[in-house]
This record gives sequence, C-alpha cells and structure tokens, in this order.
Amino acid sequence: MFDFHTHTFLSDGVLSPIELIRRARAVGYEVMAITDHVGYGNVEYVVKTLVQDCQAASQRWDILALPGVEITHVPKEDIDAVARDAKRLGARIVIVHGETIVEPVEPGTNRAAIASDYVDILAHPGLIQVEDAYLAAKNGTYLEVTARKGHSLANGHVVKMAKEAGATTVLDSDTHEPGDLLTPDFAHKVILGAGIEEQQIPNILRENPQRLLQKLGVPQAAKTGV
Repeated sequence: MFDFHTHTFLSDGVLSPIELIRRARAVGYEVMAITDHVGYGNVEYVVKTLVQDCQAASQRWDILALPGVEITHVPKEDIDAVARDAKRLGARIVIVHGETIVEPVEPGTNRAAIASDYVDILAHPGLIQVEDAYLAAKNGTYLEVTARKGHSLANGHVVKMAKEAGATTVLDSDTHEPGDLLTPDFAHKVILGAGIEEQQIPNILRENPQRLLQKLGVPQAAKTGV
C-alpha cells in the first residue's frame, strides 16, 4: 500500500510518528508520508521532528516513511511561501488542505496550491473547478481521492474533473487514528465508489504513486533512509 496523507499527535492525530509508521507497516504499507497540519508557526518544529522519526523507521523497518506537511487554512497568498519553507526544512512531500465541502477553506486555496512549484498533492479538493484541474495536469500536481469521511463526499466530482483535464489522481487515507489506515479491500471500495473503473484501479493504487515517488526523487527501492 501507498499512502501520502497521514497525521500524528504533532497535529490532530492520536499516535506518535514512530508508532503510526509501525502500525502502518504491520498492516502492509510499503510507502507512507506523515503530513501533519502546519502553518507559519509550527512548520519548522513539525518537519524537523518528522525527519528524524521517518529516517529511523526507514532504516530499521521494511517501509519507506517520508516526512511531509499538510498546509492547512493558511491564507492563499502565503501557501507558496510556507510550502517552500517546508521543503527547505526537509519535507519530502508537501500537500495542501484543499477546498473540502465540509470545512470553511478560503476560496482560491485550490488554485494557489496548484500554482505553487513546491506543492505535490492537493488534498480533498472538493468541488474543484475544471480550470484548476487543467492547471493541475499542466503543473503535475496530484489530485487526491480521499478515504476520509466527509471529505470523500466530493470524490466523484474530483475524479470527473481529473478525467476531463487529464490530471493524475492518488488515493490517500487522511489517517488520524489506527483504524483509518487503508487495507487493500477498503481502498478498492473507495476507488470504485469514486467512479473509477475497475481496470483503472492498478493505476491509482500503484502506478500513480510510483510516478509521484519518481517525481519527488524518492525511488521506492530507497529503503535505507529518506
């Protein structure tokens, strides 16, 4: 399993980073990212903490754990700057908390995230406009299909816009507690429920994540540190 969107008690999750990685490995994860919520004030602390735990876990266990962030409810004008800082500090992956239909995310967040050269995934982008989906395809920004309750209500729309624009999608759990971690069976059901055809499931579960790792310069085979 690949999963690029999870949280620990460094933000609103319940587990420590190292315990989350261990539990993910126990249920069959191969590659994961820990992407705790950040804004201006906590990005340095979160990234530096995750870099240490992800490196230790990747060296000792058969899993590639990537330190990352989810930029959340940051004014749209500042998303690019926070994303740049996160990468400078050592985040291997940056996602942005998109315009989910269940939270008051500032309008324009989706566009600002996709326009940034430092953002890799737009998480749960809600009722994303087709123009933004085309920009995501152009810029190589991945659009998330999410297994998270509430956020997942717009999965069908996200898939439709991505298909029309030729944007790439990736499935993530948005894990906050152990029971949120993906299993192959549940991942399969979420994908089908989002309107993705059966024959396309290998793309979203394996091929797209592997291409994202290549884009990040982190081949899956690199299990000796991040």
